[in-house]
Amino acid sequence: MKEKVTFFLPTRKGSERVKNKNTRSFAGIEDGLIGNKISQLVQSKLIDEIIISTNDENCISIARKYDDPRIRIYERPEQLCTSQTNLQDLIAYVPTITDAQHILWGHVTTPIVGARDYDKAIEEYFAALGKGHDSLIGVKELRNFLLDNKGTVINNTTDIPWPRTQDLETLYEINHTMFITSREIYEKKKNRVGDHPFLYVMNELLSFDIDWEEDFKIAEIIYSHVKNVI
Repeated sequence: MKEKVTFFLPTRKGSERVKNKNTRSFAGIEDGLIGNKISQLVQSKLIDEIIISTNDENCISIARKYDDPRIRIYERPEQLCTSQTNLQDLIAYVPTITDAQHILWGHVTTPIVGARDYDKAIEEYFAALGKGHDSLIGVKELRNFLLDNKGTVINNTTDIPWPRTQDLETLYEINHTMFITSREIYEKKKNRVGDHPFLYVMNELLSFDIDWEEDFKIAEIIYSHVKNVI
């Protein structure tokens, strides 16, 4: 029997850095980033449940437009919806609202990654479990000079002070597209990744994450050019 996979999609009202980022029109999509993300998720073949966790009435209204039996809308407690909310408290909340054995945590702010990407990552996750990993994290490669506060290149393992960038030690940046692990890790470790994560490397386009107002505008341009191929 296939083990159940749920997608946990958290949003909240009162965005501070990008005003109304979840629900304002995005790249011609009237229902905004949340409408875009739900439209992507309902196309997935491997996600068994889609949890919309929010205190935003507009997000709830948009989610209710979708006639998909996998969608579950949960009004999140207000104490878990502030800018001061401890992430561990929100993580501990997730397994209380689903019985799924595996949880994929994603965000509306990564608008380029879609159903095919989530499904491929889920397949990679289950394959990784058989190789000793206990979770999967979406990442992108960092191949550039990184300095510490003393100006020392921290990712250079060569004797050459300024080697070619391709000769630097590869580091990885979490891109916030997806975190996949078991409910057991959520419950026991209060974390959305385990001790031995599989680093799921993604390209720059798929990794694009909206954090600031200028990111929103750049994401609209990117989405408008690639929407027919994602």
